[in-house]
Amino acid sequence: MRYWRADAVSGFGTYVTLFALQTMVVITLHGSAADIGWLNAARWLPYLVFGFVVGAVVDGKRRLPLMIRTDLVQAVLLMAIPLLWWAGLLSMPTLLLVVLALGTASVVNVAAAVSLLPRLVEPQHLQQAHARIDGADAVSMTVGPAAGGLVVAGLGAPLAVLVDSVTYLYSALTLRRLDVDEPPSRAGVTARSLLREVVQGIRWIYRGSGLSTLEISTHVWWVGNAIMGVVLAPYVLSELSLTAFQFGIIGAAGGVGALLGATITTRVGRWLGTGRTIVTCHVVTTLSVIVMVVAGRGLETAAALIILMAGQGLYGLALGMSNSHQMSYRQLVTPDELQARTNTTLRSLNRAVVVVVAPLAGILADAWGIRQTMVLAAVIFALVAVGLGGTTFRDVRAPA
Repeated sequence: MRYWRADAVSGFGTYVTLFALQTMVVITLHGSAADIGWLNAARWLPYLVFGFVVGAVVDGKRRLPLMIRTDLVQAVLLMAIPLLWWAGLLSMPTLLLVVLALGTASVVNVAAAVSLLPRLVEPQHLQQAHARIDGADAVSMTVGPAAGGLVVAGLGAPLAVLVDSVTYLYSALTLRRLDVDEPPSRAGVTARSLLREVVQGIRWIYRGSGLSTLEISTHVWWVGNAIMGVVLAPYVLSELSLTAFQFGIIGAAGGVGALLGATITTRVGRWLGTGRTIVTCHVVTTLSVIVMVVAGRGLETAAALIILMAGQGLYGLALGMSNSHQMSYRQLVTPDELQARTNTTLRSLNRAVVVVVAPLAGILADAWGIRQTMVLAAVIFALVAVGLGGTTFRDVRAPA
């Protein structure tokens, strides 16, 4: 419960910050879709640069102390954004530097957090534990953007980031009270042994684990997700001329969908099985993007807002249903000594997709059109659904 509370509270702050940063780029710094692309790339670049090594290092360390320390580091870095704004030094380059540092701390934090969970929860309860974490994340996805919209409207986007800083402090203090028996840290790691362990982790994923089909399809899914992460803010705020608060409401609708998905996902998984549940979620994601594209067809503001909320709700529903099955299946087939390497390597590869695709998506949206780029994302999601559904993975059920 302490782990869950720490994750839930810091997750709420993260959604406030994600909303505030995108709003800051578009409104405070007068940025474009390309600037949002660079922001997203900066956020995930540390996964590409450090992720493979971090996973191997974390596998040899006690995971709880790493979580606490990196929570404190992220709290300090977030405080820097409003300070830079107050001093008149906030610009796209300085914001990108802070986001790069924040992402670096996040790589270590997430690697430790995800690989700690199997040490807290029995294997037969792991999917339900992930579903409950996803439920809290869905509530944060609902409340965070709406709260962020209110704070941005009242105080400005830079000050909204302070909310996230406080939540990371709370997380660190809560995790200090967590009692978990972890093996001692491994000492004497050399560069050669570290490289060997990195390679061992990659070989495990794509050769020995049976995860390759699922994870390759997930890499492609991240292409579509990276595109949507870039185009949604300028689509809503610039092309449709909605307000920051309305943008927050749209994000909150995604949280409502994710909460519903996390609530029903265990029952759906028992009915359909792990594979068919994940494939179904990809189909829903495809439909969600098509719905959001319809909002830009010259509709009145109220109608466009409702349609965008429906689309985001479906997008969130798919995320809320799929994540716990994918994460628990991955962790159930992975031994403890490979947990951090497996999770961080896959996160690194997926975020590497964002690093490459996000700037290109921003440039493409500015040159080709935002709605056309969204249609491209829908096509990618559809290909993932068809491709994964055409393999034997559709019949997979998570091991008990």
